[in-house]
Amino acid sequence: MNLKKHSKIRLIIQACFAALSNGYVKGFANGRIFEGATKAVCVPGMNCYSCPGALGACPIGSLQATLNSREYRLSMYVVGLLVVFGSLAGRFVCGFLCPFGLVQDLLFKIPFCKKISGLPGEKGLRWLRFVFLAVFVVLLPAFVADITGLGEPWFCKFVCPVGTLEGGVPLVLLNSAMRGAAGFLFRWKLLILVLTIFSSIILYRPFCRYVCPLGALYGMFNKISLYRFFVDEKKCTKCGACQKVCKFHIPVYEKPNSMDCIRCGDCKTACPHKAIKTGL
Repeated sequence: MNLKKHSKIRLIIQACFAALSNGYVKGFANGRIFEGATKAVCVPGMNCYSCPGALGACPIGSLQATLNSREYRLSMYVVGLLVVFGSLAGRFVCGFLCPFGLVQDLLFKIPFCKKISGLPGEKGLRWLRFVFLAVFVVLLPAFVADITGLGEPWFCKFVCPVGTLEGGVPLVLLNSAMRGAAGFLFRWKLLILVLTIFSSIILYRPFCRYVCPLGALYGMFNKISLYRFFVDEKKCTKCGACQKVCKFHIPVYEKPNSMDCIRCGDCKTACPHKAIKTGL
């Protein structure tokens, strides 16, 4: 299979999963959030709970919702699901099952005068997503509370562009009450979204690289997950073809299960010696 065909198949899988997890068409028609039983189930990727079409909950949003509540200090259900998803497939979720990953992939296909491979200080900047995970997803929601004893979903409320794109913008456009309530916070989140969209056109998956706490979490499972990449050392010549085609510039022949790898499979498809394998 050539790289172009492989990319097309991956896009189809991504699109199908995005449509499946956001299949409540009536929500887009009336500007209301789906409140059925499936909303208690976390989907594996970043997919905003407030999206009018969302049939499930975002694991990062769900984790914050329990950390900042009076009744629960930690939901073992949410943590358990994250461990299950990570243990089974690692960042395969990012490459194939994340709706916002699909959005970034499509944006990067838009022609631009100059595409860049990374930002200055790229290695250090990639650790920022762990800072967002620790500080905005765990510590602030768990330990910073208002006078009522409740915390804020800090990452969702102040940082996440996924919620703005999938939830905030559609609800403001479709629901007149939401339009009236939109203020400074919405404009702030809209600015973050615009910056994310523009940067996604010139740089491959900037949100995944530097910000996404879910990708940071799944990345820690890459080396131990059931599904993983293998390099056949007898076939590998270290020609660098895998690193050249990788949009994160990972030397796959040395680090087949890097924390940065979203397991898109481009390296496996491009390897001239068929030295890269995937399996259990």
